[in-house]
Amino acid sequence: QVQLVESGGGLVQAGGSLRLSCAASGSIFSIGGVGWYRQAPGKQRELVAGITSGGSTNYADSVKGRFSISRDNAKNTVYLQMNSLKPEDTAVYYCNASLKISVLSQTTAYWGQGTQVTVSS
Repeated sequence: QVQLVESGGGLVQAGGSLRLSCAASGSIFSIGGVGWYRQAPGKQRELVAGITSGGSTNYADSVKGRFSISRDNAKNTVYLQMNSLKPEDTAVYYCNASLKISVLSQTTAYWGQGTQVTVSS
């Protein structure tokens, strides 16, 4: 079974950095667009950063200049480098990826289970 597994979350002081990883496991033919989302308590889930299969990126205004999304197709992994973290960045971060299991299979969006990021002041 294909899965997305996030890792790298934790507790960090304001101004610090974390790097989140989203690794796809199982039999996967290709990975399309990938997005990092976050959801803080009592708030809606929001798109933080996205990257296309071609490597184009986009960011929410709130993280632009601080976060960077990248992908390593050979490792079936997408990263989110988070610098200059603020308490407002505290949330559960989720990875969403469009996966194709085989040449003839459908392309389906998958969600990871989420990883907690807590930024203290």
